[in-house]
Order: sequence, then structure tokens, then C-alpha cells
Amino acid sequence: MYPPPRKDFIALTLSDPHSRDAYNNGKHRRRSCWRKWKQLSRLQRSLILFLLILLLVVGLLFYPSMSEQWRGWSDKEEWLELNDRGFKAEPSPAPGRAPAPVVQPHLGDAAADPVALAKPREPRIPVLAKPPAKRKTSLNKRGPPSLQKEANVSRLNGGGKPDVAPQEAGEEEEEDQDKTIVSWRGAMIEADRATEPSPSAAPKEAAAPLPPINPTAAAAATLEVSSRNVSRLEAVCDAFRHAWKGYKDYAWGHDELKPISKSYSEWFGLGLTLVDSLDTMWILGLKEEFAEAKSWVENELSFDKNVDVNLFETTIRVLGGLLSTYHLSGEPVFLEKAKDLGSRLMPAFKTPSKIPYSDVNIGKGTAHPPRWTSDSTVAEVTSIQLEFRELSHLTQDPQYQDVVNEVSKLVHQLPGKHDGLVPMFINTNSGQFSHKGVFTLGARADSYYEYLLKQWIQGGKTEDHLLEDYLQAIEGVKKHLVRQTGPSRLTIVGELSHYRFSAKMDHLVCFLPGTLALGVHNGLPGDHMDLAVQLMETCYQMYKQMETGLSPEIAHFSLQGGAGQDVVVKPADGHNLLRPETVESLFYMYRFTKNAKYRDWGWDILQSFNKYTKVPNGGYTSISNVRDPANPGPRDKMESFFLDSSEMAFSGRPSTSNKLTPDW
Repeated sequence: MYPPPRKDFIALTLSDPHSRDAYNNGKHRRRSCWRKWKQLSRLQRSLILFLLILLLVVGLLFYPSMSEQWRGWSDKEEWLELNDRGFKAEPSPAPGRAPAPVVQPHLGDAAADPVALAKPREPRIPVLAKPPAKRKTSLNKRGPPSLQKEANVSRLNGGGKPDVAPQEAGEEEEEDQDKTIVSWRGAMIEADRATEPSPSAAPKEAAAPLPPINPTAAAAATLEVSSRNVSRLEAVCDAFRHAWKGYKDYAWGHDELKPISKSYSEWFGLGLTLVDSLDTMWILGLKEEFAEAKSWVENELSFDKNVDVNLFETTIRVLGGLLSTYHLSGEPVFLEKAKDLGSRLMPAFKTPSKIPYSDVNIGKGTAHPPRWTSDSTVAEVTSIQLEFRELSHLTQDPQYQDVVNEVSKLVHQLPGKHDGLVPMFINTNSGQFSHKGVFTLGARADSYYEYLLKQWIQGGKTEDHLLEDYLQAIEGVKKHLVRQTGPSRLTIVGELSHYRFSAKMDHLVCFLPGTLALGVHNGLPGDHMDLAVQLMETCYQMYKQMETGLSPEIAHFSLQGGAGQDVVVKPADGHNLLRPETVESLFYMYRFTKNAKYRDWGWDILQSFNKYTKVPNGGYTSISNVRDPANPGPRDKMESFFLDSSEMAFSGRPSTSNKLTPDW
């Protein structure tokens, strides 16, 4: 029953004697308060009024931030309400057990489409101040539209058809009406088309009526596009075969090829190029080459040697190569070798702070920092987690996962960050950041940010501290490091040194567009795709604006208006090491948007590699000067990671450096 109107309620209340006495007593108290106020001195009354005004001003100043926080809590209630309606939280892994982050190694007939085996999970999102855009939700679809049907398939039956629950007619009709998939905070994907930049990226235009379709012309165009794609794919395979021929002829079983001098160089003596190439050969269907390499791994690769290896480089190139090849082929020898190597790398974590040393002697079982410092780089100690966690998952031995998870948790809690951005160095004795005040997404820090997202995906989107660190870092990047160039308004990610901005961008930073796109694909904010599209253009221009069509190792950008080039290359920065970051991001962008320009850009880059770095007798070489097509200055070295990513120039295959994420 509702209370009576206010006036009637007062009248009814005062008609009662006790209520009337209480009302009169209240009047006397108010008069008494006024007399006491008049008895105060003028100074006292002025002081009280001043304090009241001060409180009012402070309240007005803090109101916007408080209101944002209240809206955040309101957003949390909406999210919890959605959770109650349809979302089901994934159970956390049992204590002491490794998570199950990836596709099972023995894929059988279903291995043709790993995406079909990865059941999508809704993220457990920390509450942020900015509320999400309210859109109509569809709770049973995830991922790029071209893969949505497969994403809802948990198994493939014997006939190769997905086991999908039958739909009622009403449900099918309702699904046709609701074609929009909405993730948290407005990350929206249209069901009947690929992921596109958010509406802010381009003005809306009225759709013009389509002309009549000529079936003959359409078929011819389809045939032309298909034949072009096939020829490009074959060209990529030919490029790999050419590089592999040089390695096989002149550097077999050694770390890296020196294609011009037809010799080799050793770093750790672990056959880096061979192991790094295994999964690529499997993906490209090069069965003969794969069989030869497998035989070498089985019979010749030994870790029982007195040699110091770098923990980070050995993990990402050798341990990661073995694990990803095991997932693709199911051959036990690769897992056996991975377990042997992982156990030999464990002494690196025996430090006072649990932050690992940079170098390990895999024969003696000892570890130490570099001779000149007790610091490790932040990127190195935070970019070994995917491989060690996966090793625990496959062997059911939690020791590998435990040591790297401890590192992640320690870094998560450290002071010295700047809006989610981390310094470049960390001390292995104290466990604290060192050389503070310098923030970059380039060398020594880059893969810290990349691995935050990929670990979160790998762990089933249950580790909130990883997601929190990633989202804070991206906001920090947008706030402190993003600028636009003067001539062409390209978006760049620069560096911050003691609050001073530098328009310097390493080629390594070009991992970021693909990482942002991968995050949006997994339900993170849709505006991350806007930044991904802008940065992808910039990374491509770092190639296109050079005379050789190849990017420098480091680019400086002009922030001044007017004509001229955006990219400025200093003499010491003009080399190209055959790095894969830009091409990997192009792969992600093409997969998630289906925009053919990204595949075309990858093709352009491959053409430039063929023109200026291909060595006639076999192999490719890094060069010293991307601005001098007449004399690019061959360096006589082919990095192992070139064969780990060259297949992506066609943008039709997943990156072998990301086999350990379950999203493919």
C-alpha cells in the first residue's frame, strides 16, 4: 500500500496529540538553534560559513569522478544481471593443477579446423569507470562471422558433420532477426560480415542500389581471384623452399644460415632455424622437408651440452617450436624433447626474488645474470609464460607453470608503473623495476603487453589480473604514447622518457595492431579495433615509404605539419632484420576483418623481400640500408624467425608463434 500524499500525510499526523506535541517541540528547537547562532561572534560565524562553502566547492570538484565511479558500479550490476540471465562463469582450475588452455594435441579428423574445437568463453571483466554501450545481445555466438558456425560446434561426428542441437522454427526465425553479436563494453561484430572498424572510423553513407549481377562475369571474377590466391600461395611456398634450400645446403643442424658466404653461425648450438621452421613446414604441407627435420630432431638434437643459453630466446624459438609442432603433428618425440629442455631451463628461476636470470647452462644446471648487470629485461621474464604453462598442461607437471605464474603475479603487484606501462628492466635480486621513467612498446618491453592478452586467452579467460593489466596498459598507451604525424596524419606509438615524448617507433611495436584485433575478437572493447586499423596503416607505411619497400628497424616520425615524408630514418637505424611483427599483424587483421587489402599488403612486402634480400643460391639475408635500393648492404645472416613467419605473407595461415593460443 502506498503512503498518502504529503499534505494529507502531514494533516493526519498533526491530528494526533502526541504528534502535535512533537511538532511544537521541533519548532522550539529550531528557534533555540537560531538564538545560539546569533550568540556566536562574527568571526566564529564567518569561519563556519567559510568551511561550509569550502566543503561545497570540494564536493563540486569531485562530483564528476564520483559520478563516473557510480556509473561503473551501475555497469557492474547490469553485467551481473546479464550473467544471471545467460552467461555462465567458467569454473576456476583446481589448486595445484595446470589449466587446460589449448587444443588437445591429438586432433584426429577434427584437426582441420581448430577453431571448431575451441568453445568460446565470456570474459570475467573487471568493472571500469566508463559504462558499456547498451546494445542488443546474442549470447551464443562468438568470433569472426566466417567462423561463427564452427565456434558453436563442440565435436565433429563420424560423418564430419557438427553435432549441433536442432533448432525450433521459432528460434531459427528469432536468430534471423537478431544478427548482431555484442561483447562487453561495446565490442560488436555483425553476424553476416567480417569484423569492421567501429562506426567512428568512417562516416555513414546511404546505401546505393546495387546494379544487376551478370552471372557469367561474377563467375569469371571469382575464378580470377581464386587463381590469383593460389598463385600467391604457391609463391610463398616457393619462398620458404628457397630459404630452406640455403639452410639445408650450407647450415644443416646449425643455428643460423649465412647465405652469402654459404656458411653458418652458432648461437647456442641447438639448430635454431631447423626447430623454428618445423611447424611452418607442417602448415605448408612440405612433408619431405618435415620428415628430414624430424629425423634430425629425433637423432641429433641433444640438450646435454655445456653451453649457456638465453632463457627467453631458447624458450620462444626452441621450446615453443617443439610444443607447437607436437600440437600439429602429434609426434611424441617433440613433446619428449620439449620436456627435457624445459627441465634444463628451470634453474633460471632459482633467484632471491623468483625473477629468473637471463642465462642458463643447460648442461651444468646453473644460471646467472649477464656479466655486466644483475638486471633482466621485463620483456624477457614476462614472455616465457605461454610455453611453460603449455608444457605443464601437456605433461601434467605443475612445476613449469608455477614458476612463470609467480613471475606474472609479482610483476602485477610492483610499484613503478605509469598508467599500466612498465619500465624496461627488473632486478633479479630485489624483484623491483630498475631504470624507471622510460616507457616503450619497443625493445625490452614489447612482448610483456602481447603475452598479457595471450595468457588470458590461453587460461580460459579466468585470470583477471592479466586482463586488468592488459586493459590498463592499452589505456596508458592511448593516453601517453599515441600521436599523429604531421604530413599524413598517421597514428604512431612513441616512447616516453622521464615525461618527455619521443616520436620513435621500433618495428617491434608493429605487434600491437594484431594483438589489439585479437583482443576485440575475444570480447574486449571495440574501440581497440579503431586503434588497430590506424596502427596497421602506419606499420605498412614504414615499408611503403622506403625505397626498397622494406621497413627500417627503427623509425622516427615527423610531427610537424606540411609536405614531406612521415617516416624519418637515422643512419644507424636503417637496417632490416627480416622481422615478422608487421606481417603477423596483417594476418590477424585479414582474418578478423576479411579486408583483402591486408593480404595485398602482405604480398607487397613479400615481393620486396624477394627483390632485395633473396640470395640466388638459397636463403634470404638481412640488409643494412632500406633507403638504398642500389646497394642495400647485405648482412649475410638469415634469422631463424624468418622461416617461422614467412608463410604469413599470403595471410592464409596462422602464425606459428601463436600456436599456443587456443583460438585458431
